[in-house]
Amino acid sequence: MKINVIGAGLGGLLSAASLAIEGHEIEVFERLPITGGRFTNIEYHGFSLSTGALHMIPHGSTGPLGNLLKKIGADAEIVPCKPMAMIRIPADGSNNYKSGFKDISFNQYGSQFSMWNRLKLSILLITTRRWPPKNISFENWIHKYLDEDSAHKTANSFCGWALSLTNRDVPAEEAFEIFENLYRYGGTGIPKGGCKGVTDALVEIIRSNGGKIHKSTEVSRIIVENNTSRGVIADGKKHYSDVVISNIGHPFTRDLYDSDTINSAYEEKIDNAKPSAGIKICLAADEPLIGHNGILLTPYCRRVNGINEVTNTDPNLAPAGKHLVMAHQSVQQEKIDKLEEEIELGLQDLKEVFPNKKYEVILTQSYYDGWPVNRASSGSDIDNTTPINSLYVVGDGAKGKGGIEVEGVALGVMNTLDIIKQQHRE
Repeated sequence: MKINVIGAGLGGLLSAASLAIEGHEIEVFERLPITGGRFTNIEYHGFSLSTGALHMIPHGSTGPLGNLLKKIGADAEIVPCKPMAMIRIPADGSNNYKSGFKDISFNQYGSQFSMWNRLKLSILLITTRRWPPKNISFENWIHKYLDEDSAHKTANSFCGWALSLTNRDVPAEEAFEIFENLYRYGGTGIPKGGCKGVTDALVEIIRSNGGKIHKSTEVSRIIVENNTSRGVIADGKKHYSDVVISNIGHPFTRDLYDSDTINSAYEEKIDNAKPSAGIKICLAADEPLIGHNGILLTPYCRRVNGINEVTNTDPNLAPAGKHLVMAHQSVQQEKIDKLEEEIELGLQDLKEVFPNKKYEVILTQSYYDGWPVNRASSGSDIDNTTPINSLYVVGDGAKGKGGIEVEGVALGVMNTLDIIKQQHRE
């Protein structure tokens, strides 16, 4: 079977590599001169900075992405984070870090609640795993069941780090699917070589199995006949295929084809799928600022949600003797036109998180509009099918339920592969 893939981001490469090893004829079309999209590295003053994700895989080697990489034989090493995550809280019970702080384990976080709320939280975690809450935001769920300001702040920090959303914007049902996956798959891991270590391994699988990757080649149209995709037009040339997989999100995919009928339900889903935005601040330091390779959640910051220090796992991501530290903060849609102010607030946060520490800001990166954190914010994803037969969408606009960032991409890819096998049996 011939398969064309639009976009060489993580979702496109995962799909292409998985299908290539099954013997299908693969062609990937990427408009950029590089592969990997928002999951690769850029070299900057000797540092290997990530184009999007923070050189971290939410469920490490045991999650959906790690398992799929193992299944297809990708030569990618994912090192577990120990600890998985720490939470920085004020030492004196205040509302900020100015008077000092202490770090507690993510797994021990509930110990600071009152005895009544600890008991209530234990019961709630058990019951919600069986009966996930419906039609309520995560923020409202917390206010309803836990009278703890720190719970609200930490949920906001976690959602900002993992999803680039406030807990107000995350459906409680999606939040508990995410927690269920934490129980199921475990915690974080860092790929050796950063994000590029993963996507380069996928490129190697595609090419070694006869697949072609066309860089600097933009798809202008998807060929549709009798409501079925028949291939793509790229650089003025027609490339026919049995299946088309798009890694550019549902809205941009929809713009590439003409259809005789309008699927109003699908169009409404596209209108309702809003992207999520974020800011990453990259720091260089001569000594460790965190001291471990896990996430440091910062719920008492004004903007920064979490920080990681990947050179504790892979020193090669920085020049010799240097450490690479990356801080992430979500950006609400109404703040996108005020990015400079948001960045300044993040820089002020870092001064409080790392008092008396010497570091240099080497680059700030923003993710929104055509280069967002996620093309569809978690909980608003459209599934992997389209109204056009043999046309599928993968990537961060079609994530699987409860999948954090790239884990959601992997879940969506696995779902797509299953659909293709069912609908295109030879």
